[in-house]
Parts: sequence; C-alpha cells; structure tokens
Amino acid sequence: MKLKGRAWKFGDNISTDHIIPGRYYHLRSNLKELAKHVMEDADKNFAKKVKKGDFIVAGENFGMGSSREHAALCIKIAGVPAVLAKSFARIFYRNAINIGLLPLTLNTDKIETGDRLEVDLNAGAVLIRNKGIILNFKPIPSFMMKIIKEGGLAEYVKKFDDLRI
Repeated sequence: MKLKGRAWKFGDNISTDHIIPGRYYHLRSNLKELAKHVMEDADKNFAKKVKKGDFIVAGENFGMGSSREHAALCIKIAGVPAVLAKSFARIFYRNAINIGLLPLTLNTDKIETGDRLEVDLNAGAVLIRNKGIILNFKPIPSFMMKIIKEGGLAEYVKKFDDLRI
C-alpha cells in the first residue's frame, strides 16, 4: 500500500495542545468543527491549507501532553493519513493506532515542508520524491496494522468481535 502527499514539517515536542488548542475544548462533541483548528498553535494556516493525503512530519516526542484522543482524531479528520516523527509520546501513539492514523517512526531530518512524499507501507520506506531520497521507518507491529487497516479499534472490534488479533 502506498500513500502520496505533501509534507508539513513541525519541530520537537509538539503537544496535544499544539494539535488541538485547549481553548476549543467546547467543540469536542463536534469533531469536524474542531478539526478546523488542528495544528493551529503550531501553524495558524495549517488547517486551511492542508489537503487530503498530506503528511504531518515532526521531530521528537510528537503528541506529548494530555491523553486526549481528539488530537489524533482531528488530524485524521483533516485528511492526514499518517504522522511521520522521530518519536511519539506513548499515549498519542496508541490513540493514533486506535483511531486508524498511522504513526510512522523515522529520522525526519531530510524532510522539509512542501516535499512530495510517497510512503510505501509494504517496503517500510518513505521516498522524498522531489529529492530522490529514501528513508526507512520502524515497522508497525502486525497486530496494530490490522487495527489500522480496519479504520481503528472500534471498527476492528465490530468486524472481529471475538477479539482475536
């Protein structure tokens, strides 16, 4: 499976408050409206400019802070299929898996905003198409990939209600 899109680069320690600012907490029951503010405190224009299929690229400790799954959900609702980062906060990583958002761990130093990326999930590689650079990412465990392929944990459980992974 291959995914293609543009890169949106962010730095280290992007918190869930950067992803979904706390001042929009009142929108938590209206996820489409909440997603209009995704990454607003890291880049005020991101939600307006991101296109379906684009990728968030970051440094270390992406998703640190509170355990709100709304952060991962709003990224996915904004059309972003995967976040590429050097490392993830543990809870954000599991929330991403549980809602069907790909958290890919790799060295992101060579990726810049605007780069055209092609993510090959089968090969475990990211091609920076405009630079001809290939980067390998840490594979997601197979049982987690099954959850992602079903669109998240809730959809997985609906399909496989005996919980065999």
